[in-house]
Amino acid sequence: MDLLQSLSTSLLSPMVLAFALGLFATLVKSDLKFPDELYTALTIYLLFAIGLKGGMKLDGLSLGVVGLPMLAAVLLSAVIPVWCFFILKKAVGLNVVNSGAIAAHYGSVSAVTFSAVLAFLEIGKVPVEGYVPAMLAVMEAPAIIVAVFLAMRKGAGDNSQPGEMKKLLHDLLTGKGILLLLGGLVIGLACGKKGFEQVAPLFDAPFKGVLTLFLLEVGLVTGRRLHDLKAAGWKLVAFAIVMPVLHGILGAAVGKWCGLSLGGATVLATLAASASYIAAPAAVRIALPQASPALYLTSSLAITFPFNIVLGIPLYHEFAKILFKS
Repeated sequence: MDLLQSLSTSLLSPMVLAFALGLFATLVKSDLKFPDELYTALTIYLLFAIGLKGGMKLDGLSLGVVGLPMLAAVLLSAVIPVWCFFILKKAVGLNVVNSGAIAAHYGSVSAVTFSAVLAFLEIGKVPVEGYVPAMLAVMEAPAIIVAVFLAMRKGAGDNSQPGEMKKLLHDLLTGKGILLLLGGLVIGLACGKKGFEQVAPLFDAPFKGVLTLFLLEVGLVTGRRLHDLKAAGWKLVAFAIVMPVLHGILGAAVGKWCGLSLGGATVLATLAASASYIAAPAAVRIALPQASPALYLTSSLAITFPFNIVLGIPLYHEFAKILFKS
């Protein structure tokens, strides 16, 4: 696929169009709304399905095959929030609390963006390593821990309660995101391909349909936050677009270096470019309660997420293709 084909594949996919429908529904003040219980159920389904399918594909693979990509994914997640924190503090002009909160979001990853890149590559018939869901799982927590540590060390934690970092670690590791992804990986690995065949009619074929519904809801949520763009300021808007592109280039280069295929490098690029809006907001509310949700949710959900879904994924795929041709 060239860039125009990639953009066409992304823009005309049911997932992206459903997201656009959600945005439109909000802008025209439609009464369309998902029940909270359904949103939760869709989230649980997507996270568990990603883990389950990834664990099944890990069956039979040695540590020598997956070790370096996993290490590269963890290191990316740990270092991205470091420069994000200082850029937000020095260039964007935010205080240490909000710099740490936003850096946590941009170092961590988005499971929905991950699902979207898998769907994009599947439509383009680009093969991907089966263990990429494991990269998603290991990249979620390190960035949040690093960013919160930076914020607290720079003064954000002066009024924090004793044991706050311990509580943060507990909530990260036992939260539904990590628990469902890692639990699904373990179950999928233990059951193998034969075991997965028993539940494939539920967790394989319907996956894209559920993702489409989920993105419709995310479009509704994003539309409700668009008014916050004025409060965010142009520097934060620029950060929320430029940094994902730079991280996508870095992720594609690291993916090639650690031996991933073109599809795998595209996935790692997308993960590096994505911004969390499920795990990170929950963790930030605990560790940095002074941080402004209007800033970290607007940047990650209202700017970076739609950019990645519509334009970012095709761009990162093209970056990876250029690297693999060189």
